[in-house]
Amino acid sequence: MQVSEGELGWNAKIIENFREHGGRVTMPPFQDSHLLLLTTIGATSGKPTTVPLGYTRDGDAYVVVGSNSGGPLQPVWLGNVLAQPLVSIEVGPETFQARATVTEGALRRRLLDAHQAAIPIFTKYEQMTERQLPVITLERVTPA
Repeated sequence: MQVSEGELGWNAKIIENFREHGGRVTMPPFQDSHLLLLTTIGATSGKPTTVPLGYTRDGDAYVVVGSNSGGPLQPVWLGNVLAQPLVSIEVGPETFQARATVTEGALRRRLLDAHQAAIPIFTKYEQMTERQLPVITLERVTPA
C-alpha cells in the first residue's frame, strides 16, 4: 500500500517510519508507541487515505479515538469510516481488513476511559473540545 497523495508532511513521515521498521515507529515523540495505520476510502474522492492512530485493545478489537488532537472538527478519516466501514489496518508487521464500528453509550465510555488510561493525552484532547470524541472499534474481517 502506498501513502496517498493527500498525506501531509508529518503523517507521511510517521507512515514511512512505521513501514521502514516493520510496524514500529522509531521517531520521537512516537517511538515505541502503540500506533497503527488506518487506510480508509475517501467518502467523496473514492481514493485511499492512510493515517497513523494511537490504539488500545479490547479483546480482539483495536480501539481508536477520533480526537483530531482535541480540535473542534471531526477527523476526515471518521467521515470515510462512516461512509465505508470496511477498512485496512497495519499493525506491527501485519496488514488486514477490518470492520470499523462507532461505539455508543456505556461501551463508548468504557473504551474511552481505558484508552485515556493507556494514552493520557486523550484526556486532554477530550477537555480541549466541546464535541463528543467518537470511539471506534476495528475488528478483523475473516476472509470467506
